[in-house]
Amino acid sequence: MSTTKVLRGGLFLTFEGTEGSGKTTQLERLVARLEAEGYSVARTVEPGGTEIGRQIRRILLDAKNSGLDATAELLLYFASRAQNVAEVIRPGLGAGRAVVCDRFTDSTLVYQGAGRNLGAETVMQLHAIACGELEPHITVYLDIDLETGLARARERNRATASDETRMDDQTIDFHRRVRAAYLDLAARARHRFRVIDASGTMDEVAAAVWSAVEPALESRQHV
Repeated sequence: MSTTKVLRGGLFLTFEGTEGSGKTTQLERLVARLEAEGYSVARTVEPGGTEIGRQIRRILLDAKNSGLDATAELLLYFASRAQNVAEVIRPGLGAGRAVVCDRFTDSTLVYQGAGRNLGAETVMQLHAIACGELEPHITVYLDIDLETGLARARERNRATASDETRMDDQTIDFHRRVRAAYLDLAARARHRFRVIDASGTMDEVAAAVWSAVEPALESRQHV
């Protein structure tokens, strides 16, 4: 009978990337591998991850809400995140699980802080209120050129008839600010960021993700 591997203090892993980087696909592959390796995993997403968060997500990402004010948008993201931290993330870490989150405050720093020009200081003030001192142990950032990523995202939206296109539909200048901010943030937070070229095959990217995550798993003294 196999024993579930428990991580001391848990392990908080986040995935970040611009539109069409393939981060959700790679997150799913990592979750499947972690479970196959015997780890207890809590998967979540921002915005969303809880029933309350999913209601907020519908407001934030629905293309019909093009008139949403930038400050209102920022506050809604943190409302979703505060619920997620309280309901999913902190309990998961407390139980020694690998908590894998599709986006977290880094997304808000680059999309609202830089993309909307609201500033990093404002974002981090709200992070302190919503999340306290919580920070990911490892952040996997999948980097891809904007043209390829946006083409992928728009094809995905057409194929799935998704109405969650409000962020995809922003101007190219907005997306350029977002990617530049991601790369700057990764350079300043090298202790946790792992930058991975997302232009390879799915298998190549998945292998790079596992190589980035495995040392952190081993260091958490699982049993």
